[in-house]
Amino acid sequence: MRAATGLWRWRHNPLRRTTDLVEAWVAFAAAVLLCLAVPLAGWAAGVSANTTLQQAVRIQQQERTPTTATVLRTAERAPAEPGADRSGEERLRPAVVARWTAPDGTPRTGTVTTTRAQADPGDRFPLWTDRTGRAVTPPMHPETARVHALIAGITVALVVGVLVEVTRRLVVQRLVQRRYARLDRAWAQVGPDWGRTGTGS
Repeated sequence: MRAATGLWRWRHNPLRRTTDLVEAWVAFAAAVLLCLAVPLAGWAAGVSANTTLQQAVRIQQQERTPTTATVLRTAERAPAEPGADRSGEERLRPAVVARWTAPDGTPRTGTVTTTRAQADPGDRFPLWTDRTGRAVTPPMHPETARVHALIAGITVALVVGVLVEVTRRLVVQRLVQRRYARLDRAWAQVGPDWGRTGTGS
């Protein structure tokens, strides 16, 4: 609104300079982009991210199978398998040597992270495995994927908004520099005779 008001003010103003009109148009274009392009970019990024993540969720749900593992003993070190790496709050949970059944029915034994705060021999806990029976992390929940997509959309919208505003400021700064350069040249022509009697006659 402020940009539109500024553009209207400079439209037929006798004191208007070319840089004033350009600056007003730049402000108007930036306002339009902030109102239209920024939300559109955020929405497109969010939808794209959600589509990709939901597809990853479906693939993970197809490739990962839930099972139940039995604790054999406490492990001396953390799991070494890439699919069983611990992260976040899982670092506070104990690593144990456990036994579980692979999707093909064969028994497996390995070092995994439990879902319990404490694990004693004989305790049972849920575990996810891949098609080969190796312990892996649980598949991503669809709601978690949507949250990540929402964050991605908001981030893209903010980045685009910042780029629009930075571009506007750079253009305005360049216009102000040109304006001052013209004033300096004009003053250089008039300045030596300023205040003298008969100047301009």
